[in-house]
This record gives sequence, structure tokens and C-alpha cells, in this order.
Amino acid sequence: MKRWSEEKVWAWYEKIGWLRGCNYMPANCANRIDMYQNYEWKDHIKCADEELALAHELGYNSIRIILDFTVWKEEHNDFLEHLDTYLEVCEKYEITVMITLGNDCSTPKNEFYVEPHVGEQKYDWGYHGGRKYSQHGNISEMGFTPLDEPDTREMFYDFVREIITRYRDDERVCVWDLYNEVGNNHRTDVSLQHLKKFFEIAREIDPIQPLTACLWRGAVVDMDDMNECEKFCLENSDVISYHCYGNIERNIKILRHLKKFNRPIFNTEWLGRILGSNVFDLFPLFYLEKVSCYNWGFVAGKYQTYEPWNGTWENYENGNDTNIDFRLWFHDLYRPSHRPYDPKETELIRRICDLADEDKG
Repeated sequence: MKRWSEEKVWAWYEKIGWLRGCNYMPANCANRIDMYQNYEWKDHIKCADEELALAHELGYNSIRIILDFTVWKEEHNDFLEHLDTYLEVCEKYEITVMITLGNDCSTPKNEFYVEPHVGEQKYDWGYHGGRKYSQHGNISEMGFTPLDEPDTREMFYDFVREIITRYRDDERVCVWDLYNEVGNNHRTDVSLQHLKKFFEIAREIDPIQPLTACLWRGAVVDMDDMNECEKFCLENSDVISYHCYGNIERNIKILRHLKKFNRPIFNTEWLGRILGSNVFDLFPLFYLEKVSCYNWGFVAGKYQTYEPWNGTWENYENGNDTNIDFRLWFHDLYRPSHRPYDPKETELIRRICDLADEDKG
């Protein structure tokens, strides 16, 4: 099958409406292994049920989740059952799910590398993502993924194939986000082949949902500055998705460029308060431009994405980006008590969501 035509994708978008939500992980999970594995599963899904009820109350109607290959490989049948359960809980609260498969936000295989495994997940307090050494620092080595080794590469392709086949006709899944930040952490030259393979697999399966892979660097405002991975994403995605933790001016420039391609636009990662990416500017912009949007994080927890990226600290400590206000939370909308980080933010989100519901109704 080929890329969806403009007519087909706009008809789909008109039917599904403006999607707004968050990149989701239960607050009591230290990482994505925790989110899907057997260990303490009942506690994690109970937490998710409570938080997704809160998301529905806020007016969110979609979430983006990144799957975990390690759990699929080591606890295969239970992983599938748990993913089914997440979809059931989301359906209960009228929330659709964008499923993400590949991920280049990865760490190098160096002295700090820890082989992923199921079971108890350790984490470091005070660090974005719960890890002292993570992809969020200024690293110079290439990040490692299971796609780098021949024996797990084919298994990863099977993982992609099985998940898309399983949910190809499931309306609870709204979009296939095939690869998160492809080429990040110095992986551009090695990940392009995998990106192409993911699209090939998905097109063969021909799901009812559109495909995308995000543009994640600032180069999205200039085709001449794009690398091969970014060009492939733009030229092969049914809906165009991008990441931007920049301010409103930056997002306007990006949208001005991407609208030229005449396809629905999704911002699948935003909200970095200390970088100028805030609710008050951006959520109304996304509503007015009908850009579906997923802020990073929801309830503050073990993953600690309210903390700045390690790289942000490093830049400041090296004398760069000295105007950053570290008093602000980086991501996340709610405190562990389920009270808002800033009630003015969530009140605005609720009002805008009400307007969107009126538009659709």
C-alpha cells in the first residue's frame, strides 16, 4: 500500500477531530518496563485507571504511549494482555491511543549502560527520567538499541509486525507513531534502514489508522537542513508529527512551514516550561490551528520528568543558557496528590477542551 492521499487523510481527520492529551506513563512506574511488566502490575494499572479518569475530567481525549521491547520479548503473552488492558481502560474514559514502536532516545553501551530486564526497576531521585546517566545529557557516543544486534533486530521487526497486525482494525488506536525521534543520539546513519523497514511492514499490513514518524529537531523549518531520516519521515508519513519544546514563536515558524504540505499536523511532544514551552501560549495555539497535541508527562512520579534534562543543567553549569528559570517544573501537569501543578494551567486546558467539544457537537 502507498501513503494515504491528502483526501483520505483529511477525511479521517475530520471524522476523528482534534486530539489532545499527553505522553503517558503511570506515576508509580520508574520506566516503560515497569509500565508493561508483570512485576507490581496490579498496582500500576490501578494507578493508570485513576490517572486516566483525571485526564478525561481535564478534557483530554488521547494519549501517546511508547511500547517496550524487553517486556514483549521476556513476558510476551502477558505484555499483550497488559496492552489490551490499557486500551480497555482508555476506552472507558473515551481516550484513544497513539502507539509508538521504535525509539532512538537511548544511551550508549558504555560503563554506565545497564542491560534492560524485567523485575524491580531501580531509579535515581532528582534526575529527569529517573536516571543519572541518560539520553538527556550531552553525550558524544551513539545510543544503543536492540536494532543494533542481528539476533534482536529481526525480533524487533517481528514485534512491530505483531503489534500492528493485532490492532490494525482497532479504533481505540488512533495513529501508529512508528519511530520516536529517529536518528537521535547520533543514530541517523544506522537508523534510517530500520525506519524504512518499519514503514514497509506497516504498509504491508495496511491498518485503518494513519502512520507517522516525528520530526524532532529545529531543522523542520528548512528542508535544506534536514537529514535523510527527517526527509523520509516527512515524505512518507500520512500525518505529519513533530516535537518542539520551544516557545510560541518557534512553534509558529514550524507550523508555517509544515502547513505547506497540506496534511494534518500533530505535535507529539511539547511542554518544557523552563524553555518557554508553556500551556498558556501553546494550548490555545494548537486548538486554533487544529494541531493535535500531546504534552510530555501527566502526574509527577518516579520518572521525574518535572526535573530538567541533565543536558539543561550541563549547559547552565558550562555558562550557557543562563536565563533558564529552574524554579519551574519542566514537564507534568499534576502533583502526586492529583492537585494541579498550576491550577491556572489546567483551568485553561479545561476551557479550551470545552470549546473543542462544542465545535464537534
